[in-house]
Amino acid sequence: MPDPAVPPTPPVPLAALLAREDLGLRQIAGPADPSAVVHWAHTSEMADPYPYLLGGELLLTAGVHIPEAAGSGTYFDDYVSRIVAAGGAALGFGVAPVHDTVPRALVAACDSYELPLIEVPPRTTFSAVARAVWQLMAQARHAELRRVTEAQQSLAAAASRPDPVPSVLRQLAQRVGGWAVLYGPDGVEVAAAGRLVGTAAREALTGLAEVVRPSGPGTPTSASHATAEVHLAAYSLGAGHGFVLGVAAPQRDPGDHTIASVAAVLLSLLTGEHQSGSGAARSSALVRLLLGARAQDVAPLLGGERWVVVHARPDTLAAPDPVAASALGAALGSPLVDVAREVVRVLLPAGPEPAPQPGWTLGVSAVAGPREWAAADVQAGRALARARATRAGLVRYGARPALADLVPEADAEAHARALLAPLAPTLTETLRTWLSLHGSWDRTAVALDVHRNTVRQRIAKCAALLEVDLDDPDVRMELWFALRRP
Repeated sequence: MPDPAVPPTPPVPLAALLAREDLGLRQIAGPADPSAVVHWAHTSEMADPYPYLLGGELLLTAGVHIPEAAGSGTYFDDYVSRIVAAGGAALGFGVAPVHDTVPRALVAACDSYELPLIEVPPRTTFSAVARAVWQLMAQARHAELRRVTEAQQSLAAAASRPDPVPSVLRQLAQRVGGWAVLYGPDGVEVAAAGRLVGTAAREALTGLAEVVRPSGPGTPTSASHATAEVHLAAYSLGAGHGFVLGVAAPQRDPGDHTIASVAAVLLSLLTGEHQSGSGAARSSALVRLLLGARAQDVAPLLGGERWVVVHARPDTLAAPDPVAASALGAALGSPLVDVAREVVRVLLPAGPEPAPQPGWTLGVSAVAGPREWAAADVQAGRALARARATRAGLVRYGARPALADLVPEADAEAHARALLAPLAPTLTETLRTWLSLHGSWDRTAVALDVHRNTVRQRIAKCAALLEVDLDDPDVRMELWFALRRP
């Protein structure tokens, strides 16, 4: 027989009801299952209560319907079997005023059909039992709402971290006590967190994800499947790019669906492409660049003639993933994002100044036209190095000093090449960083991710190759002028 539909109310543990000292209830038959719950309290003196039960009730009776000769026939077996068939959770029998004790045949029938039988003492009214169920139900509802609210807050906080997708999955897995996984459009696991599940459950969840993956009209947005060991659920993310959230948990607690739905909404936002401009225009710009067009010719398709470049590194040790990079681009206001090893580069149309982003360290170039994109990229890298060395959340590349305007560009570049010719690129970058940080060994080491002794050795080698005294401020000024050439 199919499982009966229980009322849409928070379940109340039967053990919690039995623990109420003011009621004095006592279980005298049936299995002592700690996980047994009731959804309702219903009083009936019908000989056959089946038509009046929804399932999940604690059925209360004083035995008015029991005939005198009931103990010698099948009356109690028929009565209990009908309660079980209707999905009743437990039977409460009131002692007095009709019966002095619970009939032994009723006790035997409840043991036989594994229906919990609760003795209600004479001092306890059925209305008091029903009121206690309502009170416990209200407490359960309050706890459920509090759990969902706390989960929403923690998921939202996770979505704002530098690694938003793994953070949301970790938080979701923790809240449901199971495993959470994000599937990409090709069905491959993009990220996962929580307790690992068995191979069979994992394969079943992968299959369930295919059920909700958008494939045309009528495709469901969510699906679930339960076995004795695990409950599986899959949610199609609303961005329309084919991402699917999968959840595997040992049980399905109240509020789990709401919590998973919140996570699905957040992941939809994180995996969806940020549309600050037309995707077709960006595609057209890329094609034109690949076919030989100049950067200044395609810039209008991307959003303007004046730009800044932002270099960013997450404050965590983990390397940025494409989804986290996309989320950063969305926060800054541009979909033009590139993940290069440990650095995320974002190309922004000039406008409002980029703001610091929680969890990221940013270096911002000066405003540049498309012809100067390469130089702006170098400037952003230098600004990021200074930001990391000074532990600042954001550093902007300063305007060119007035001295540079007095020297023709070609002459300045020729002078820089001749002066710095003896230095290898590694030494050049070390010297540039060291001078930008006023000769600080420790901050230069931090900016370059090397040991401070390595910095000392490189600077000493620079001084030897250039045959200069790096303590001389005039020498430092001349070198800094040369090193500032893009």
